[in-house]
Amino acid sequence: MTTPEAPTKTISDFEATLSGADAAVVSFAKDDKSFVHVMRGYLRSYPTLIPALVLLISVAAFSIIAPRFFGIGALSTILKQVTVTGFIALAQTLIILTAGIDLSVGAILVICTLVMGNLAVFSAVPVLVAVAIGIALGGVMGLANGLLVAKVKLPPFIVTLGTLSIFSALTLWYSRSESIRNVDIVEKAPDLLWFGQGFNVGGASISYGGIALILLAAVLWFILNQTAWGRHVHAIGDDPDAARLSGIRVDRTLISVYAAAGLICGFAAWIAIGRVGSASPIAFSDVNLASITAVVIGGTSLFGGRGSIIGSVLGAFIVGVFNTGLSLGGVDDYWQKFAAGCLVIVAVALDQWLRRASQ
Repeated sequence: MTTPEAPTKTISDFEATLSGADAAVVSFAKDDKSFVHVMRGYLRSYPTLIPALVLLISVAAFSIIAPRFFGIGALSTILKQVTVTGFIALAQTLIILTAGIDLSVGAILVICTLVMGNLAVFSAVPVLVAVAIGIALGGVMGLANGLLVAKVKLPPFIVTLGTLSIFSALTLWYSRSESIRNVDIVEKAPDLLWFGQGFNVGGASISYGGIALILLAAVLWFILNQTAWGRHVHAIGDDPDAARLSGIRVDRTLISVYAAAGLICGFAAWIAIGRVGSASPIAFSDVNLASITAVVIGGTSLFGGRGSIIGSVLGAFIVGVFNTGLSLGGVDDYWQKFAAGCLVIVAVALDQWLRRASQ
């Protein structure tokens, strides 16, 4: 005796039961609406808010510690001091956005100042031609870094650590360890000092170099936020493999980033000559650390893909405020360096905390 087979259900039978099925979509996201979680997400969305708050708090704190800090003279000094650091920080921002780093920016700056000074003062080359040659030299050195990183596939840290030593050695060889004095520049090439001049506003002295910093920051902000090249830079820093698969020419973009950073350092050399009034092979020895500090404090992630030009400028002002405020407060130089190191560590720790906002 055979058992009768159960009737076979058709596709329409299964479709008829779909109306009673649970339509909820599975979700694995944590429903965490705590204050800390919300604040972390907000700060990640608006990275320039952190350096702006730190700058305001720093100004208020140092005004209490050192009453002279809030004077017009001290604020004018800060505006002048941060000009060179701000330019180098802008160059460093472009590179860190690609998840790289450039330890040679200070050496590029110094050698370009000496080339401009020697050509204009001792070789009787017109100032604008000497400046153009110096800027082009900065671009070539940046291009060399970019080729080693993009084509030879060497880590940016190792590449720029090596070129830092190479460029520093070339600086001493080219200059014979001699400085170009202010009196020689004033006598033979006074236009090299043009960016050190300025005008007064309400008793505060504003240099043309400070105006140039603001203009360059505005141009770079537009390029990074409103052009395809800027989006490519962010994409490479976020995930180079994904950027390559999406059709971005990663190597070409990386080379252009390092070359652009070199050009900015070359232009900053003209600013630096006007700032200090001379050119020395041992000048700006701490600009590398100062630029990285400004960039990290400004909200640019050392892991790439996220950052802000405005934040880097604010970070440069924070570095200037700390240096000037500690000096007016009677703090020794080595404690100022200690404070700068602490700033970097705190900024990196904060960046790590913010990166976990999306995890």
